[in-house]
Amino acid sequence: MTKKPVKIVTIGGGSSYTPELVEGFIKRYDELPVKELWLVDIEEGQEKLEIVGNLAKRMVEKAGLPMKIFLTLDREKALPNADFVTTQFRVGLLDARIKDERIPLSHGLIGQETNGLGGMFKGLRTIPVILDIVKDIKKYCPDAWLINFTNPSGMVTEAVLKYTDHTKVVGLCNVPIGMQMSLALMLDVPPEKLRLQIAGLNHHFFATDVFLEGKSVMPEVLEKYIAFSNEYAIKERMAMMKASRENIGKEGHKAEESLSKTPMLMPFSEAFLRGIQAVPCGYMMYYYHTKEMLEMEVEEYKQGNVRAEVVKRTEAELFELYKDEHLNIKPPQLEKRGGAHYSDAACNLIASIYTDKGDIQYVNCKNNGAVTGIDNNSGVEIAAVITADGPKPMAIGTLPPTIRGTIQNIKAFETLVCEAAVTGDKNIAITALNNNPLVPSDTMAAEIFEEMLEAHKRHLPNFFK
Repeated sequence: MTKKPVKIVTIGGGSSYTPELVEGFIKRYDELPVKELWLVDIEEGQEKLEIVGNLAKRMVEKAGLPMKIFLTLDREKALPNADFVTTQFRVGLLDARIKDERIPLSHGLIGQETNGLGGMFKGLRTIPVILDIVKDIKKYCPDAWLINFTNPSGMVTEAVLKYTDHTKVVGLCNVPIGMQMSLALMLDVPPEKLRLQIAGLNHHFFATDVFLEGKSVMPEVLEKYIAFSNEYAIKERMAMMKASRENIGKEGHKAEESLSKTPMLMPFSEAFLRGIQAVPCGYMMYYYHTKEMLEMEVEEYKQGNVRAEVVKRTEAELFELYKDEHLNIKPPQLEKRGGAHYSDAACNLIASIYTDKGDIQYVNCKNNGAVTGIDNNSGVEIAAVITADGPKPMAIGTLPPTIRGTIQNIKAFETLVCEAAVTGDKNIAITALNNNPLVPSDTMAAEIFEEMLEAHKRHLPNFFK
């Protein structure tokens, strides 16, 4: 039986991640015959779009596949009759992320892309743009699936679920995949033999059970995780991660090599792990190791070396590589960009929806009663069975009190950020900040909000009507 050819539109096509996306479609071509891939960007990103688009064309040509690559700055031209729309853009580009990180740090608060103040302002900038994209999807390709891996992925998914009637939306993140790979390394088994039961939100979840070939191995996982935590002191582990993510000089390469041989997990106290009986995702370090994370970030801030500044340098190097007319594969240096497996996860999800595969993947989707205590219409990050009708979340039930409070707290924060993004209501935005544990003072929340608002004024029109 001949499969219907697929048309995919990628908003933010000039992203440095696009070669991984193209590679993913190439290697899945037999099950996912992509006939047209439209890479869409804005005028500010035109140069990058052309560079990465030409690399994509060389990759397809090398693969010998009848996949056509189109480049455009006109979203309305790209969208008609699309089967899938993927989104991977950054409103305000990396300069906006630098502000998200540096301004909070200048006040002695965590500065991070998806958590706290920085995460909120990325959401405020991104959500109105996503909602405009959904309007165009409803107009030009109403049956298309929206596959979002623009951060903050959970808030973006929440906004589409709450403020549009487009139900075909799935958010993605690479963190659950990274956790699965780390736990597989810890257990010395192939990652594909493991399945996680995860409960929570994007960048704020726990693995509450781990299955090896269908059998729960959670007691063994917890004992190995406790042994790992006892071996690695938090400051030692953070120093290794810092050197690796900077990837500067001999010590950075040594740390990168060391990290590749150990699970990408953060140490926690034995008492805490035995108490929660779960594995926290890596981003929980901002909430449970706030003091240590802030110390590390303040040091980077003083050196002019916050994560966004490192990423900006890395991206510049990547695009120099992409310009090489002889390059026709995804360069291995892309894995140092951070966010590895995002694009591959998107390709995997699209292929599973297209083929009605029924496999289990980790996604952001409508709760639909899977997690008791969270609004059924709200978004959760969860293991789900992927079908032609989209993800079917696997029921978790009532969360234990050891993790319930922090998840519900951040869900309230996400919900309020979405409302503020849509309405431009400053009061709701400041209330959202007061719901976030990384902003400890109401007075500070109001003051820094105004500073961040002014810094991002160009990309926050809803607040300046």
